[in-house]
Amino acid sequence: MKNLSARIGQKIRQARRLKGLSQEKLALNAKIDRSYMGRIERGEANITVDILYQLASILECEPQSLLP
Repeated sequence: MKNLSARIGQKIRQARRLKGLSQEKLALNAKIDRSYMGRIERGEANITVDILYQLASILECEPQSLLP
C-alpha cells in the first residue's frame, strides 16, 4: 500500500509543478496543513477520496489522472 501512496504522491507533485503552484499554495487552497501536503507527496500519508477530488479540482484535472 505504501508503494501506491508514493505513486499517487508523485502524480500530485507532478500536476502541482505543471500548474506552477508551491506545495504551500496548494495546501492553502485545499484547506489542509502544508506538512500534510508534503506527507501526501512523499507517499507517507493515505489521502481520502474527498481530498483527492479537492486537489484535482484545484489542479484543474480529473481525479483519475492523479491515480497510477
